[in-house]
Amino acid sequence: MTDAVFKVIELVGTSETSISKAIDGAIAKAGETVRHLGWFEVTQIRGRIDGGQINSYQVTLKAGFKLDG
Repeated sequence: MTDAVFKVIELVGTSETSISKAIDGAIAKAGETVRHLGWFEVTQIRGRIDGGQINSYQVTLKAGFKLDG
């Protein structure tokens, strides 16, 4: 096994449906331009309330990917 170097980025995903959809959206969007995504860690979960009802979810997460080379 060779030594590897990883980079960690921070993402924020939002969804009007669920926390899971917010995570899925953030990872999918990052995956369009970032190669070798390998893991994620949720660091914060927030939501917006409007009229006593949940309006949307916002999830901050760290995602790691292996650097080329």
